[in-house]
Amino acid sequence: MSAPGAILTRPPLSGGGGPCMVSPLVLALICAGYATGAFLGWGSSELAQIMGDFGLSFAALIAAISCLRYARGGATGSESSFRPAWLLFSFSSAMAACGNGVWGWYEVVLRREMPMFSAADFFFLCFAPPAIVGLLVLAKRPVTRAGWVCLALDSWLIGGSLLTLSWSLALASTAREGEGVAHATLTLAYPLLDIVLVSMVLALHFRRSSANRSAVNTAIAALALTVLCDALFTSPLLREHYRSGQLLDAGWFAGSLLLAYAPWGARRLPPAPPRRPAVAPRGARPSAVRPRPYSQPATRPLASSLAALTPYLAAAVCTLGILYNVIEGHRVDRMVVFTGCTVVLALVIRQGIMLLDNIALTHELAQKENHFRSLVQGSSDVIMIAAPTGMLRYVSPAAAGVYGRDAEELVGSELASLIHPEDLGRVVHEVRRFLAAPPAEEPTTRIECRFKSGTGEWLNVESTVNRHQGGLILNSRDVTERVRLQAQLEHNAEHDPLTDLPNRALFTKRVRKALGGRRSSDPGTAVLFIDLDGFKQVNDTIGHQAGDELLIQAARRLQESVRAGDTAARLGGDEFAALILGDGTRDPAAREYQVREIADRLRLTLSQPYQIDGNDVRVAASIGVAFAEPGVGAGELLRNADLAMYRAKKGGKNRVELYAPQMQAEVVRKTELAGRLRTALNEGEFAILHQPVVDLTTGEVFAVAAQARWRSAQGILFTPAEFLRVADESERAAELGRWLLEEAVELAAERMRAGHTAPVSVRLSARRLLDKSMPLGSVEALLARHGLPSGALIIELADSDPRISFDELERRLVSLRRAGVRIALDGFGSGYAAINALRRLPIDLLKLDRGLVEGVVESARLHKITAGLLRIACDLGMESVADGVDVPEQVLALRAMGCTHGQGMAFSGPLDEFRLRRALRRGEYPVPGGAALPVLSGRSGPLLGSHNETPVPPT
Repeated sequence: MSAPGAILTRPPLSGGGGPCMVSPLVLALICAGYATGAFLGWGSSELAQIMGDFGLSFAALIAAISCLRYARGGATGSESSFRPAWLLFSFSSAMAACGNGVWGWYEVVLRREMPMFSAADFFFLCFAPPAIVGLLVLAKRPVTRAGWVCLALDSWLIGGSLLTLSWSLALASTAREGEGVAHATLTLAYPLLDIVLVSMVLALHFRRSSANRSAVNTAIAALALTVLCDALFTSPLLREHYRSGQLLDAGWFAGSLLLAYAPWGARRLPPAPPRRPAVAPRGARPSAVRPRPYSQPATRPLASSLAALTPYLAAAVCTLGILYNVIEGHRVDRMVVFTGCTVVLALVIRQGIMLLDNIALTHELAQKENHFRSLVQGSSDVIMIAAPTGMLRYVSPAAAGVYGRDAEELVGSELASLIHPEDLGRVVHEVRRFLAAPPAEEPTTRIECRFKSGTGEWLNVESTVNRHQGGLILNSRDVTERVRLQAQLEHNAEHDPLTDLPNRALFTKRVRKALGGRRSSDPGTAVLFIDLDGFKQVNDTIGHQAGDELLIQAARRLQESVRAGDTAARLGGDEFAALILGDGTRDPAAREYQVREIADRLRLTLSQPYQIDGNDVRVAASIGVAFAEPGVGAGELLRNADLAMYRAKKGGKNRVELYAPQMQAEVVRKTELAGRLRTALNEGEFAILHQPVVDLTTGEVFAVAAQARWRSAQGILFTPAEFLRVADESERAAELGRWLLEEAVELAAERMRAGHTAPVSVRLSARRLLDKSMPLGSVEALLARHGLPSGALIIELADSDPRISFDELERRLVSLRRAGVRIALDGFGSGYAAINALRRLPIDLLKLDRGLVEGVVESARLHKITAGLLRIACDLGMESVADGVDVPEQVLALRAMGCTHGQGMAFSGPLDEFRLRRALRRGEYPVPGGAALPVLSGRSGPLLGSHNETPVPPT
């Protein structure tokens, strides 16, 4: 066998242990002991008679009981349909037991000669019919009428031939002895029934059912041995000298025990050992492991041949019987002539039936062959038959369309030569495994590999493989397009559709592989999270199509900037990431320097101008870096890099930030704070303080600014700088804004009724003012409910969010002004939208940002900017409020610039309601006229330090 033919190598059957031989050995020893005793005469004539009569009766009784027990409870599954056969065998053995028992009764008990006619003859004559019927039950029933006719003819051919031969040799002389009709009939009945039984044994030996074949073979052998002994007994030479206990009885004894063993012996056989792959010795040629073809056992063809030759052998036996009479010069008996003619006639009829049956089968086979040939040749799949050597013996015409090669060209070529070398080992392994598996458990298998086409291209082919005469049948189809589509779908599932970079799923998979593979101990592995600063403005100003083009160019730059073994990915939106694999460096400073250098290079590359539709578009990049550490998983590493990226954005953008453990601690603290904030309002942990707004010329209290304070259950007092940032990102932010507004209005109404007319100012962002959870008219309804007069409420509008529509905000502020609410623009001078707000929104007051006020004395630049802003307010006829006025020098500078009002520690810190009313009763604060401002009563804490707060008094 050639080397490529090894693809079809089939392992030979292993020869591991045979069936248990205990029962057969015991049976053989018993039969051998009986035969030895019979050969030696048993020591006495009396013991010989007992063993020859009652011994045979006991053996037949054992056979009857064994077959009966098996028929009633031992037969299971497909064997249960043969219970009547074993019942008949049991009845037949019982007749033999009774016959031998009667014989022993006369010879041993009564010590008399057997009479001419006795009950023993009746029992012996009843032995053959049940056995004959039982064999008919065990036979495989023909499926057609012609089959039944052939079975009957075969039985007669065998029986007639045996009758002719027996009549010529012995039965004719027995019939002519003239001892009476009854005696002749009885004498001929035994051999005739034996002839019928032998005929059935021979005819049905080749037609037995496949169920429990071993048991059926053993039963047939037992009956054949019994019939042989009966034939010897009926011969004149033996019958005249027969005595009970002789060697002939050993045959009957063995036949009965063999029939008793038949139904149970096969059940004790262990299952056939599984086939194991043959292992060739090292260095052996492929032919050393040539497989046994997976075909039918070698006895099947032999059995079929003997079954076909049975009628002709029977006719030959009949002819020999006639020739014997002619050669010996005997007169040809009419019985011989009659049976011989019937045998010949039966043979002619059977031959005619078989001829007609063969013609019909040939015609049917030709039709089926044409039908299947049409199916095979018209199929779009390629059907190939490979010999055990691996050579292709047949290829269907569909190969021209699928492989681009003619079928004749492929026939005779090696199957292994058509398979891609990279797939050949896998295919050989699968085929060997398939051939080693039992056919009943795995009738087919499926193999996918690459086949060489006529153009030299490798096609993806899927084949269904079946066994065929030691070789294979392959039903193959071209699945190249399906494989390409599947690969494309897998690529799309793991790559970003816009930039074709790996997406988050594939990036996470590669990070997990880098942390768990051979680089798991390499501390130089790092993940970079990248966010494009200013990308949203690109979408808002020049459109989303330009934004997509920018992302494509940024992805290309990122892909070109990372190293060959690294991975660049797009996580979504304007967020990118890069996996930087370590190079084995153990020095933390060296690895940090190297990765930071890569990150800075990426930042500079991504920050270069982008050419989009002929325009230069600029964005920056904020990058967070996290290094792999022992015990840090892929998800945790990605989270760390994300936290570092947000720290970079918060720190001013367009920068690189390395992850530090405190970043995670801040996130945890912020999360805990937000969680406690959710329950703070319901638990009554919030309090409201007011800080006076003072006229910088007269010192009178112009208004009071409401501020929220949160005293947590742990006793910690949180200032707005600590919890408002959390509140802005919390789902409770709207509820907190409503609570602050309602509390401020309610307390202001109470102060109005007490005679304190200073209005209250509440800081609200534009987003909260337009929040859908705060219905239109809710502020107006709140003022009406508490009876707050016009001008008593000032809403400090925080710097507007660019996402907020100015049209909606303008309509809302106009409606509030109609209700008597004054509008102040908070943080004036710090936001990019201040000028646009002044141009479009109805503003009454300008509130200078704390950052301008803090440096108005020290910085000449801030002094000029603040003076310019105050000049704008004066020109527009607006009042101005300076936030964060903490020292007297700021009061003097702001008043000189034209600022009308101030708020800060130079006058008072935030006050609770009790201290606020005491300050309002006083009505004014001293203002500096040139000297330092003295410490005012009612204030707590030093003058300097704008973040010190007055603690909430106990209630």
